[in-house]
Amino acid sequence: MIPREILKKVRRIEITTRGLVNEVFSGEYHSVFKGRGINFAEVREYQYGDDIRSIDWNVTARTGHPFVKVFDEERELTVMLLVDVSGSGEFGTRERMKGEIAVEICALLAFSAIKNNDRVGLIIFSDRVEKFVPPRKGRQHVLRVLRELLYFEPEGRETDIGSALEYLTRVVRRRAVVFLVSDFMGTGFSKALSVTGRRHDVIAVRMRDVRETELPPIGYVEFEDAESGEQLLVNTSDRTFRTAFERYRAQSDAMLEGTFRTTKVDVIDIRTGEPYVDPLMRFFRERARRFR
Repeated sequence: MIPREILKKVRRIEITTRGLVNEVFSGEYHSVFKGRGINFAEVREYQYGDDIRSIDWNVTARTGHPFVKVFDEERELTVMLLVDVSGSGEFGTRERMKGEIAVEICALLAFSAIKNNDRVGLIIFSDRVEKFVPPRKGRQHVLRVLRELLYFEPEGRETDIGSALEYLTRVVRRRAVVFLVSDFMGTGFSKALSVTGRRHDVIAVRMRDVRETELPPIGYVEFEDAESGEQLLVNTSDRTFRTAFERYRAQSDAMLEGTFRTTKVDVIDIRTGEPYVDPLMRFFRERARRFR
């Protein structure tokens, strides 16, 4: 039996996010993702007004005349939510934890998808794949996805993004729009991300908190790694420690951003102390401009 408080949370999130979908996001989602799933149909001779990006250069070279590729648009897309539930998601120094905000973002994306008659699936992962919900349509299915995200108790505490991506490529054969929701505290996933990006349209939703990059000078503080459990007492007022911490975070961020660039993965940055609607809208609008 699912506890009553979980059902109340599901209902609250549904009301909040469905309102945003109806008022703001549905059209943006449709313009960015609808029709991105396409199948090759044939080639034909180039006609005035055709998009030059659709020219088939191999056929053009063989025939000596320009030919373009013709595609049939698929009627529906598959949207996969890959959600990191490792221990670091329980961190937050503002109103809510990273994991709580991640659930609302997943709800917003899922309701946008079903409003456009797309299918939604879910992979919950930590240092292992914890749960797989096959993609389906409909409101009841999205509510099940939300219940899983809110009620599921993971076995792992650490992060293995690579294994989650490898699992995705095995279980989802057709091209999908993949939202990878994580704080990306794990390492060693660049190869898996590159492979997945060639098959699927991958968007990274990076969850962050200001205190993960900036520490106030408040003296001695005992820190505990939410994933490993390791504890460390540090003096946050010590200039040497603060400089080393800031340098480490800057290097880590630069490496991660480099990974996203080389794998051609789009990124949506979400911060716990700021509304998540604005970065989502910026992503949709910038991407829509790119695909015009």
